[in-house]
Amino acid sequence: MEISKDQLKKYAGLLEDWIPKGASIAIAVRGEYVYYVAGSQDLQLQKGQKVKEGSIAEIVMQTCCRTEGVVEDKILNVPYYGIAYPIDILGESGALVVILPPNYSLVHQPPYRFLTGKQEEEWRPIPIEKIAYMESLQKKTWFYAGKEPYKTNIPLKELQQRLPESFLRIHRSYIVNVSFIDSIIRDFSSNLLVLLQDGTELPVSQTYTADIRNALGF
Repeated sequence: MEISKDQLKKYAGLLEDWIPKGASIAIAVRGEYVYYVAGSQDLQLQKGQKVKEGSIAEIVMQTCCRTEGVVEDKILNVPYYGIAYPIDILGESGALVVILPPNYSLVHQPPYRFLTGKQEEEWRPIPIEKIAYMESLQKKTWFYAGKEPYKTNIPLKELQQRLPESFLRIHRSYIVNVSFIDSIIRDFSSNLLVLLQDGTELPVSQTYTADIRNALGF
């Protein structure tokens, strides 16, 4: 599919006010890339190249929702931070992707309103307030809503920077939504345990004990 200069100008206005210097830009339609301009994080995409499974472009075209996060290096042989938007070009659904280095700072970005998680071969956007907790397990990140597990490519460290104040880091492997806490108790060794309303028990590490006490006032 050929994209006219007028079509490209339509989307350039979306980016010019905020896009970080050195970002790469890609546009995908019908499962392939139709436009690419390389920045400092060059993924070496080619016009006509197929969109790979698990890439942020594929997730956006599957969910039709804005999506962002770090994509692991096994997808395109190099890790990258992507921000992608669903777009429509001449009646065809596509994705506009901004590609940044994986350590791109998220400090000034607004809090997440939802996270898109993967279950088997489906991606589901889940409102952030419905997520009970998040877990890092075997080098993968999971979040849980209604006791259902969802996988995301965003590490806990990066999630923590973009979560609302209702989420607390309680362990190097766990972030919990305070709205889902039923109680906090001590285990047999006097360490704190967070009990969620659905019965889930999460440990609080010594590193985060003071933070939890200060945040919850006990």
